[in-house]
Amino acid sequence: MAESDSGERTEEPTPKKLADARKKGQIARSKDLGTMFVLLGSASAMLLVGEQLVTSLKSIMSRLFSLTREEALDVNAIFDLVSDAVYSIMTPMLWIFFIIIIAAFIGNTILGGMSFSWEAAGPKLNKMSPIAGFKRMFGLQALVEFIKSLLKFLVVVVVAYFLLTGLFEEILHLSLEISPGNFGHAVNMLLWMFIALSMSLIIIAAIDAPYQKWNHTRQLKMTKQEVKDEMKNADGNPEIKGRIRRLQYEMSQRRQMAEVPNADVVITNPTHYSVAVKYDQNGISAPSVIAKGIDEMAIHIRTIAKENGVEVLQSPALARSLYYTTEVDDEIPEQLFAAVAQVLAFVFQLNLFREGKSKKPIPVAKDLPIPDEFKY
Repeated sequence: MAESDSGERTEEPTPKKLADARKKGQIARSKDLGTMFVLLGSASAMLLVGEQLVTSLKSIMSRLFSLTREEALDVNAIFDLVSDAVYSIMTPMLWIFFIIIIAAFIGNTILGGMSFSWEAAGPKLNKMSPIAGFKRMFGLQALVEFIKSLLKFLVVVVVAYFLLTGLFEEILHLSLEISPGNFGHAVNMLLWMFIALSMSLIIIAAIDAPYQKWNHTRQLKMTKQEVKDEMKNADGNPEIKGRIRRLQYEMSQRRQMAEVPNADVVITNPTHYSVAVKYDQNGISAPSVIAKGIDEMAIHIRTIAKENGVEVLQSPALARSLYYTTEVDDEIPEQLFAAVAQVLAFVFQLNLFREGKSKKPIPVAKDLPIPDEFKY
């Protein structure tokens, strides 16, 4: 049963799976959405600059049909006429091309965004296989594309039928209009028919875009085992991570043991906890914890401290409080300043006493000033 479940693609693609697919050029794309934007962009461009383009063409035609014999035989005159003609239609044509390019860009990136992949652009041998090509021609995707093409054909035919039916009398009336007014009327009518036909593709795009999004996600779905493997690869091998943590812990232990001889005092509880504290009397920073440990490591810290002449002081409450509230190399919390100050003062006076420079200090009080929230 577990094997069967692991083979079923029931899980949504992870962000990493989607990112890897994008790198390969596998993104949701709707050709019909792009086509719709291009056609609507073309129609919009003709609405904006179509009149200017028609006026320019009319002017060119009028000029070319009114050439004199001298102009027709003069190469320079013909060259000037052609230059003027190109210049007059250049601006509207550039605007049309610009609008169409923008529409094509928006239509082809609005669904899946921008993406360029060398891997997708490269040749693929599997696409050159006749068998793979045969499968693509008669597969499910080919059937969907055929249904879409048939639907587009039907929609365009129905819209065209209603347009021609509604404008039939107006089309017939064109023959009774005076030229060139009938020509402008016909062009205007064709333009609006083109816009209506282009807008009919909104129906197709509204169906195709969500389908392509759904189909893209469906193709990238993962099995439960794939999700587990990805999480394992992302987090790293547990065995390797465990070994690294052990090595880091051992290195931390060795570094702490090397710092214990530099401590001013080791505070214990006295068996389970040991915390080594150092204070630079000439500095401006607070006392800091340079080593700490429990059980075996606590014993090891006390042993090294005694071997190096570092004072070991029993204060169970303070030892536990420092151990749980302070990390190695951190300054002690402000709330524990008073308690640690009493311990350090006792140690410094004890060292002076041993050197014969002071009288024997009073032992540290058993009940040090430790706030209730710092008691463990």
